[in-house]
Amino acid sequence: MTRLLSLARVFGLMLMVFSITYLLPILTSLLFGDGTAGLFVADMCFTLGAGALLWFATRRFVRDLKAKDGFLLVVLAWTGMAAFATIPLVSYLESLSFTDAYFETMSGLTTTGATTLSGLDQLPPAINLWRHELNWLGGMGIIVLAVAILPVLGVGGRQLFMAETPGPMKDSKLTPRITETAKNLWLVYGTITALCILALKAAGMSWLDAVCHAFATMGLGGFSTHDASVGYFNSPAIEGILIVFMLLAGMNFATHFQALRSKSLEPYRQDIEAMPYLVLMIGSCLGIALYLWLQGTYASYWSALRHASFNLVSIATDCGFSSTDFNQWPIFAPLWMLFLSCICSCTGSTGGGIKMMRTMILVKQSELQMFLLTHPTSVNPLKLGTLVVPSNIMLSVLGFIFVYFMSIVILTLLLVMSGLDFVSAFSAILACINNAGPGLGQVGPATNYGSLTDFQVWTCTLAMFLGRIEVFTALILLTPAYWRK
Repeated sequence: MTRLLSLARVFGLMLMVFSITYLLPILTSLLFGDGTAGLFVADMCFTLGAGALLWFATRRFVRDLKAKDGFLLVVLAWTGMAAFATIPLVSYLESLSFTDAYFETMSGLTTTGATTLSGLDQLPPAINLWRHELNWLGGMGIIVLAVAILPVLGVGGRQLFMAETPGPMKDSKLTPRITETAKNLWLVYGTITALCILALKAAGMSWLDAVCHAFATMGLGGFSTHDASVGYFNSPAIEGILIVFMLLAGMNFATHFQALRSKSLEPYRQDIEAMPYLVLMIGSCLGIALYLWLQGTYASYWSALRHASFNLVSIATDCGFSSTDFNQWPIFAPLWMLFLSCICSCTGSTGGGIKMMRTMILVKQSELQMFLLTHPTSVNPLKLGTLVVPSNIMLSVLGFIFVYFMSIVILTLLLVMSGLDFVSAFSAILACINNAGPGLGQVGPATNYGSLTDFQVWTCTLAMFLGRIEVFTALILLTPAYWRK
């Protein structure tokens, strides 16, 4: 009980920090005069007050966080903050149910980009910006933001960072202290976001659209201020800029930090994920464009290349923008895009899926296994580049992949059982658990998730949540061993 009260104290502090994020939509409302400033002020005070009350009630329960505490706090933070983030939506959109509002905010914080809302073009600027700010905050991980701030308030952050951040980022220290690591990652994240805003403004977007789409791009969140998404602008220049920044957001931000610190491109060459990631992306764009042209979907190869490149990069990086209804393409193309959403994003990026690192380990293990079948007595360790992959890492990856795909199967069956057709159900779960946004069929890019029943919406919400925290972080709480002293 003491441990739970201690975690409640930390969560109270996190809510107080989270309340600061309401300042940006408040300023936006005042700037555009959209009449929602008072609503956001009230919501900020409510969130701040709830956090302060929780902290005050549990302030005596101070203890050092242990590694296992991080898992529970991560789950509490993602689910709890998504709940508080619904307040502006349900306050302004009176017809919006809590189920749909929670789906929207969970989609924002998990950078999924799936939405149940329509009429985005008519939403007040501050409401739209709030949705996109959730994308941006969730992109690097709201827990990492807390890691940079909570130590100042007397709460250590390493356990949170280890529980929330996937893959090699857990073991690679960019600076000696975890707080400095988080701050430097956010500095890089913010700098690239600013460059994206300026580039989009120069390409013809308004300042509001530029800020919102830059937030969604760098978070790989895929929210838009328009129902037609990026197709609203019909601009090759805007699409080209977004492709570049989506590709950057899909790479390891530790690599970006090292490149900026060294003022060299050498870190990208040394990153064992970067080149396979780029080669797979570029090759897929060229191949799918050729396929669409030969199938007669587009009259010219260059037109096919434009639309294939933008939509493929968007889905493969798990961003979720769309410039056309790719649901109408020959089925192979969107299925390949959804497949790429499972494997492409690099470790330490803002993307979802199983990540390129795990994909490479599985490929290397398969090659090694075939070699051992013909040379059973040989000793040949599994390597990525010059690094030897320990057997415990290989087993961990295999365990994760099994749980990941079993989650897809079970959640898809739940949607099918509820009456959704298989293509819509499978693509919805795949898009949600990979945090990619639009699927196919009933949840394709020309529609949204608003037509789903409450049960189906909650199932997709669970998929988004599991995908963002990489399944194990939540499932470990269901094991009896976790709760034993």
